[in-house]
Amino acid sequence: MPLYKTLHPNSQTTVKIWKITESYNDLLEPLDLKPNSLERVSGMKSELHQRGFLSVRHLLRDFGYTDQDLYYDDNGKPHLKDGKYISITHSFTFSGVIISDSEVGIDIEKQRSKIAIIAKKFIDYEFNYLSEHDTEYIKKLTVIWGVKESLYKLFATPGMLFREHFLVIPFMLADGETVAWIDYEGKKYRYKTHFLEFEGFTCAFVTT
Repeated sequence: MPLYKTLHPNSQTTVKIWKITESYNDLLEPLDLKPNSLERVSGMKSELHQRGFLSVRHLLRDFGYTDQDLYYDDNGKPHLKDGKYISITHSFTFSGVIISDSEVGIDIEKQRSKIAIIAKKFIDYEFNYLSEHDTEYIKKLTVIWGVKESLYKLFATPGMLFREHFLVIPFMLADGETVAWIDYEGKKYRYKTHFLEFEGFTCAFVTT
């Protein structure tokens, strides 16, 4: 069972990351999926997405939950029946789940140079402290994207925009954490953010 990492950013929050090495059948066989989950995974065109979906259910099992404990609201945000907060991510060969007593969000992204091409679509304020000549530019962009994706998952409000509504305070990669803000409809919300790198991927997550 390739549970890759377990993190405890605070006493109420746990993050688990899975490295997906198993085949689709090996992942599916031990799981008890709800009919709609089985229909959903069977309809996915990419086996990579299928394996990501199933690996998340294995992470749930590691937390002590089953697929039956998980449901989604009208905005696509996942929830647990016991009232704990959850966020889910998968990217290529890694998946992650964060569960907490308070609202959270998580994202895993592969570090790719093409993120620089779309930087202006999700960054505004952050250009004040970023430099294209920085050797860590791509990694920092990936952190910012991951943090903003995590904020979007946490807030789950249609109409929110990465560039206009989310701010990531200056950070160093070695710090592994910073602060982020949501500035939306005249209100400001502050969140703690955490990030780490492994095997060419970046995982970011936000907590309240």
